[in-house]
Amino acid sequence: MAETVVQTDHEHGAAPAPPPRGRRGRRTVLVASALVVVAAVAVVGALGLGGGGSQEGSSAPPRSGSTVPVTRTTLTERTTVDGQLGYGTEIPLPVKATGTVTWLPAEGTTVKRGGTLLRVDDRPVVLLYGTLPMYRELGLTAGTQQGTRQETGAQGDTQKSGDQGRTDEPSGAPDPSGSPTPGGAGAGAGGTGGTLRGMDVLQFESNLAALGYTGFTVDEEFTGLTARAVKRWQKSLGLPQTGTVGVGDVVYSAGKVRIGHARVRLGSPATDDVLTYTGTSRKVVVNASAAEDSWAVRRAAVTIALPDGKSVKGEVASVGKSATAPEEGGGEGDSAAPTVPVTITVKDQKSVGRLESAPVTVEYVGRERADVLTVPVAALVALAEGGHGLETADGRFVAVKTGLFADGRVEVSGSAVREGMSVRIPE
Repeated sequence: MAETVVQTDHEHGAAPAPPPRGRRGRRTVLVASALVVVAAVAVVGALGLGGGGSQEGSSAPPRSGSTVPVTRTTLTERTTVDGQLGYGTEIPLPVKATGTVTWLPAEGTTVKRGGTLLRVDDRPVVLLYGTLPMYRELGLTAGTQQGTRQETGAQGDTQKSGDQGRTDEPSGAPDPSGSPTPGGAGAGAGGTGGTLRGMDVLQFESNLAALGYTGFTVDEEFTGLTARAVKRWQKSLGLPQTGTVGVGDVVYSAGKVRIGHARVRLGSPATDDVLTYTGTSRKVVVNASAAEDSWAVRRAAVTIALPDGKSVKGEVASVGKSATAPEEGGGEGDSAAPTVPVTITVKDQKSVGRLESAPVTVEYVGRERADVLTVPVAALVALAEGGHGLETADGRFVAVKTGLFADGRVEVSGSAVREGMSVRIPE
């Protein structure tokens, strides 16, 4: 019977019961739910939900984070692009001399007016300044030559030299004033209709006079007086004194040139592209995106950052008219946009130092907003109802309208924003 009683007591709960697992699980769920609610309230307060966007939150103290003032300033949008410092694109010299190349200048040589560009059949090809190409031989016509011989016979050696005391002046030279003598070749040939005339004559005579060979009138007529000056010039070059300038004797350019690469070797036949050249001023070429080249307008000011850390001023000189597609092989998925070449000149060549070629960075100014309220970009917060806002030092949120972004700051405006107010930068 004793055994039966023990069993009966056990069945009726005399023995200790195990703890209720379901109740503890419910308490765990309730605690977790409370934490979620607290977090949600914090988020709602940060985003301005339910608070009208500008009312002070009474239940939540101000959050941590540094504060900055709203300042009034001028915002300037600056953009940088990569460029290459150099002398520009090399182009072929329009050499028209025929024969064998017997001398070439070193790459990088600067050639000025009257200098020798190369020698063909041991004859110098001379650089002169001008825009018209040399397209014909310059000299006396048959009628002009006859008039010159008659004039020389009549005048003899009684007139003075017109070239500043040169002893090699032939007889019949003009007076020191540079004007043709009465009854001379310049006057007589004008009436015959056989004198060579043209703008190319004027261009050549201007160069001849600039080199110091005078005694003729600089105009569009190639007279006997011009021929005499040509002979003196030819003598200085070691050439036969014919008084005639051949098509291949000179090459015209807008100014002095810098010799580029030679495309032939000594002993090779002279060709149209025997030598390349550039200008003598260093410049920067930028391959600007054709979709974003609105900044590239003539005379636009830019800043050029050199590899040594120095910055120099530049100016847009020209913008290409044709866009070039990016080179193939730029990698899979390469989405580079077509580009246009933009040439930038540097007025102060000394500021570049000795650099002749180097990668550089070009900075240009885009949009500009003067006298506007600004804050650091990091101070902006996204509002739940849309748009952006600022958190004040006392925990309020005010809606703002954003404008220009530049230099890490942003333009802000709104009825609740004023200069000097403190706003918080969220952590």
